[in-house]
Amino acid sequence: MSNGTILVADDDAAIRTVLNQALSRAGYSVRLTSNAATLWRWVAEGEGDVVITDVVMPDENVFDLLPRIKRTRPDLPVIVMSAQNTFMTAIRASEKGAYDYLPKPFDLKELITVVGRARAEPRGPKRVGREDETGEAIPLVGRSPAMQDIYRMLARLMQTDLTVMISGESGTGKELVARALHDYGKRRKGPFVAVNMAAIPRDLIESELFGHERGAFTGAQTRSAGRFEQAEGGTLFLDEIGDMPMDAQTRLLRVLQQGEYTTVGGRTPIRTDVRIVAATNKDLRVLIRQGLFREDLFFRLNVVPIRLPPLRERADDIPDLVRHFLAITEKEGLPAKTIEPGAIEAMQHYRWPGNVRELENLVRRVTALYPQERISAALIESELAPTVEAEAPSNVPDPNDLSGAVERYLTRYFSGFGEGLPPPGLYHRILREIEMPLISAVLGATRGNQIKASELLGVNRNTLRKKIRDLDVQVVRRNARI
Repeated sequence: MSNGTILVADDDAAIRTVLNQALSRAGYSVRLTSNAATLWRWVAEGEGDVVITDVVMPDENVFDLLPRIKRTRPDLPVIVMSAQNTFMTAIRASEKGAYDYLPKPFDLKELITVVGRARAEPRGPKRVGREDETGEAIPLVGRSPAMQDIYRMLARLMQTDLTVMISGESGTGKELVARALHDYGKRRKGPFVAVNMAAIPRDLIESELFGHERGAFTGAQTRSAGRFEQAEGGTLFLDEIGDMPMDAQTRLLRVLQQGEYTTVGGRTPIRTDVRIVAATNKDLRVLIRQGLFREDLFFRLNVVPIRLPPLRERADDIPDLVRHFLAITEKEGLPAKTIEPGAIEAMQHYRWPGNVRELENLVRRVTALYPQERISAALIESELAPTVEAEAPSNVPDPNDLSGAVERYLTRYFSGFGEGLPPPGLYHRILREIEMPLISAVLGATRGNQIKASELLGVNRNTLRKKIRDLDVQVVRRNARI
């Protein structure tokens, strides 16, 4: 007995054959066509339970056909395939009402799973977004499998208000993803407000987020709107959420639970209508174990987790990214450049500790500083060489030089803020960073014996116990070696 009829439209005969075989084995009846006109006739006559179609057909672009299909048969799931594999392709598929989007080449098992889900979970009509995206700037670049997974997830999130947690190393493009969620989502007409939690002094975070009333504290001469009020009806992007102090975390949790807040110095609750997108380059689960981040807040924010891969995990995207940055620099008035294949290959073998941001800086630098039109592999290797040499074993600092290591760390830390300064409370943050590995190492050396550990550290035993509890240090008792 057939599981239903699948209408397949693709002008590639080989793909039609493969899909026919796979779907037939899965128990479906299959009808095949190489043009959009036949597909539209079948749909208009009421045939088919699911449509699988390529975007670019010989007679019509399926994105032009999709609105007619959704008006005529709004419950008919349409699965879109494309070899273009860009972020905008996934977004347009979602906005035109496609059930799902699959980049070519695709996994046949995944396609069968998507078809089965479409048959089991028929959908009503979806809200159609903007009709024409042609010519718009592409906010995200890359065709690697890792980026395709992100595109598909973002496309599914566009017409929702679900809270999103974006994690990834610095420079991977977390704010770009947050902006894409806003600019192509249902709140696009509202404001997008970004706030970096690591850049705000701890004693001003609550005022920054929730605003304050006149006279709420010394220097509050007038009422000030907070970021929640500024983002009303739109999206609030909380970057570096792992740096939010505990008291502010408590207030944020209350807002997420109750949907309202009060200004600093205010008494009247204010209802809020914002979508929260948070981002972090830290492992929040580690911070939870250390008592630095609320577990209940984590689960409120981590409704839909998105992990952005570092550039070293998506090296195949480097040619597209380089072309993208070259086009930007040319529009900004810098000389037009081309990158030789050998130079691209050199970039693909580099580790990119600064990720996409570091790659963009490199492209801007070679475009601005070098007169030659073609950028060679030798030039790129010379640009990347200083970083590589700094990481070479011959230049590794003396591991016994603790004060020197701390000084080097702090130099890098302060340089990350450019002309600014880090948030207050640095003394206690550094002590906390050092205390945990120190106590863990001493407990390991004493095989979990806290009496010996307190003697070795030169602190009272009760003090050590409190530190172990506050820092959530795992104490493992081991038998002495024979």
